[in-house]
Amino acid sequence: MNELPRTQALRCFITVAREGTVSRAAAVLNLTQPAVSLQLKGLEESVGLPLFNRTPGGFALTEAGAALLPLAHKAVSASSEFKAMAETLKEAQCGTLRVGTILDPEFTRLGPFVRSLAESAKETEVFLHHGVSDDVLARIGRGELDVGYYVDATPPDALPHHSFAERTIEDGRYRLAPLLSYDYRIIAPIAWSGQVMGKGWAELADLPWLATPTHSGHRRLLDEIFRPLGALPKRVAFTDQEEAMIDFVESGICLSLARDSVLAPRLSRLHNFIIADKVKVTCDLSFACLATRRQEPAIAHAFAAVQTAWDIKPTIAVTAGPRTRRVARNT
Repeated sequence: MNELPRTQALRCFITVAREGTVSRAAAVLNLTQPAVSLQLKGLEESVGLPLFNRTPGGFALTEAGAALLPLAHKAVSASSEFKAMAETLKEAQCGTLRVGTILDPEFTRLGPFVRSLAESAKETEVFLHHGVSDDVLARIGRGELDVGYYVDATPPDALPHHSFAERTIEDGRYRLAPLLSYDYRIIAPIAWSGQVMGKGWAELADLPWLATPTHSGHRRLLDEIFRPLGALPKRVAFTDQEEAMIDFVESGICLSLARDSVLAPRLSRLHNFIIADKVKVTCDLSFACLATRRQEPAIAHAFAAVQTAWDIKPTIAVTAGPRTRRVARNT
């Protein structure tokens, strides 16, 4: 094989393997059947191996085809990431910045950040995309966003004296600039006082919980606490809005995480929930980007702007560590 196969040929190979016939693959790819057949023939000639056995019922992968199929998927995915990154760099040169936002604008100081960014990079157009924490990070990884907000548990080595030094996660793939360390409390129906007060995570795992979206920080934080205990808790209700979480708890059916800033207005008036006294989750709200892009001018401006909005003096030290390192503090 003198050169790497073309992406179009690999797409045809993958689609025929999935669909089982050239005709169905052609319909999926919006190509003619002869075009798909030609691509397959060229790919087999290029690798010097038969990839399919032709049968009356359709196409079945040969042993070689089955071995090469996962690599074809990786090659097509890499090509897509290459194109996405090229588009990202092109847009950066045109003065655009795509920002992934989470939670509420007041909590993340989104307004002051955008204002600071406008003052420091007047020619930059800012596009805001609201979502949940893990989706924001994933979209940064795919090149669909340039920067974004992210929530994870504060690393153990940052406690009790939390440092706002930038750090990396996911084996150095992402760079985080911590902006705020805060607590998530565990709230429960007021009638459950005996089952919650004085209890640790193991006891709380036996109670029903509120579910949040799969890619939300709430879901990840709780799963990483409960999974080592042997099983995830039973989830009996679902919401993607923090205010609604308190409403579900007050209805008497489940436990939930809740930020102090969301709880505070409720505590000043009559409420029907209690706050667990033995457990909480201490988290960082951070600003994230791909580590390889941290020094690009537009992203450097964004980090400087968000740190200005939070009145944070950036430090040089970087704490590296896996994303899965989490902390659940007992009080």
